Amino acid sequence: QVQVVQSGGETVQPGGALTVSCEIPGYTEYEYCVGWFRQARGKEREGVAQLHFGSAINYTETSVKGRFTVHRDDEANLVRLHMTPLQPAASGAYFCAARPGVCGGTWSPRFAYWGQGPQVTVSS
Repeated sequence: QVQVVQSGGETVQPGGALTVSCEIPGYTEYEYCVGWFRQARGKEREGVAQLHFGSAINYTETSVKGRFTVHRDDEANLVRLHMTPLQPAASGAYFCAARPGVCGGTWSPRFAYWGQGPQVTVSS
């Protein structure tokens, strides 16, 4: 059973920064895609960034480009999503998910393994 372990949800002031992290310790395949998703209250979940774990090639959606960056932390064996500057519209649950194969900037096929989605709140 593959587990996706997340950390990093908290409350941040507008204009601030936050990094959320994702670890997939049980995934024995090296070639897999890690996706980051956001779900605001009352809205559908949307994909915001991806990283192919084997190559570290990453992709960010136009809606967050320039504000969100995703990278692989080789020392800690984690994938991190760094967000700044944050505004209240960025509030929501942030999910990390994984699926085998490449990313390619696409959100299908579906991601098979999901983290718990910690809440990020941007508020003064």
